[in-house]
Amino acid sequence: MFAKNLTKIYYGKTVVDSVNFEIPKGKVLSLIGPNGAGKSTVMGMISRLVASDAGLVDFEGTAIHKWKSRDLSKRLAILTQTNNIQMKLTVRELVSFGRFPYSGSHLTAKDIEIIDQAIGYMELTQMQEQFIDELSGGQRQRAYIAMVIAQDTEYVLLDEPTNNLDIYHATNMMKTVRRMCDELGKTIILVLHEINYAAFYSDYICAFVGGRIAKFGTVKEVMTKENLSEIYGVNFEIQEVEGKPLSIYY
Repeated sequence: MFAKNLTKIYYGKTVVDSVNFEIPKGKVLSLIGPNGAGKSTVMGMISRLVASDAGLVDFEGTAIHKWKSRDLSKRLAILTQTNNIQMKLTVRELVSFGRFPYSGSHLTAKDIEIIDQAIGYMELTQMQEQFIDELSGGQRQRAYIAMVIAQDTEYVLLDEPTNNLDIYHATNMMKTVRRMCDELGKTIILVLHEINYAAFYSDYICAFVGGRIAKFGTVKEVMTKENLSEIYGVNFEIQEVEGKPLSIYY
């Protein structure tokens, strides 16, 4: 999967400017950068939720806009920043939506097994019969992530998945992301503001500034104090934890 010359213009302003990169298969890639840098817009274009004004996204040899929706949804799952479902649904019913591309509304025994696993991954078993609108923001976020896990796609796109999560559940969510990649071989693309999480749990980093790619490479290549200071305009110092860079700004 790769992007070639991706461009997006809103009201005469170019917010993504001729972006080119390839998504490493079977790895965790985090998109980082300051607010307004174009990260979420790029995520929208590579997931087909946002139409590009120029360029293309090649997904397994075919332009992504040419894929049939049902076929694409079996290969690629996306969790956006804004998820507003107006129906009265329990956690379990929401997570079950992840199986819709495969079985529609007629769940099989295999579907139920996958749903149970997804609910367990996100520690939602005890609240699976609660209604979504009765949950805290963090609990709802975990339920949406469980739905994406239940979709069981090779590619998983998560736009700021740690939003509304406390440090315990945010860290566990990132551990789940890492496990999905390492144990299940999934390719995961994240938009993250928490650069410590990006540094510790990613394989590759794509840093955006002003709608363009400022740096792309492995965590060690990108997460240097010089690069981060250039990207964010803030002085950084780098410490290592378990052999991986952990960025601390001052």
